[in-house]
Amino acid sequence: MNSVMWGGQVEHFANSHRMILIDPPGHGRSAALSRNFTMEECALCLTQVLDVLEIEDCVLVGNSWGGMMGGVFAALYPRRARATVLMNCTGARAGLKQRLEFFALSALLRHLNSVPDLLINRAVAAFAGPTTERTKPEVIDFIRSTVATVNSKSVSWAIESVVPRRADHHQLLGAIDCPTLVIAGREDRTFPVAETEKMAQAIPGAQFKVLDAVGHLAALEAPGRINQEIEAFLSRI
Repeated sequence: MNSVMWGGQVEHFANSHRMILIDPPGHGRSAALSRNFTMEECALCLTQVLDVLEIEDCVLVGNSWGGMMGGVFAALYPRRARATVLMNCTGARAGLKQRLEFFALSALLRHLNSVPDLLINRAVAAFAGPTTERTKPEVIDFIRSTVATVNSKSVSWAIESVVPRRADHHQLLGAIDCPTLVIAGREDRTFPVAETEKMAQAIPGAQFKVLDAVGHLAALEAPGRINQEIEAFLSRI
């Protein structure tokens, strides 16, 4: 998803913190993708963003792809990461079945001009938990409309890079030496709690929190609770 999903955090933190919202490659107002990428490349891109903005270090808050990249960023560029909040993410490689499925999905999208309804529905199911589906139609509408408007060819490269081609980073995560909070949604259909907990266990001293009634897009589904968790974490560091 693009940077708009962090609106609840902007509303809460903008008066007290400098906030930089980033549209990842191929999303929002960022340039379209035309090739695969690695999490290491994404982390390098973040250092370049910080350099241009003359920011020495930051507290990085990332969800899913952003959380995976955030762990790599903190491990590779320890001077630039003051702390990290990594939500609904993993340090593991995708399983064989999922890799095959998502290679096929990305190949299909590369030949389409838009995302078909079938895949939009699938994205909604992957991103929102059952509680959100039942009680927050505005979140479902936002996910649906956002997915429907992406550049299908561009996002195919993102899907392929983030799912079937991603590497296992558990060993690298052991190099993180900044305060880290890892959050999992109890209803996350994309990454089970146990998988996200394994990522947290690979990071020295990381705190791990599970939020009930929250799916894959925690900041969008439960902005108030996420704000509370981030604020409490920041107050301790």
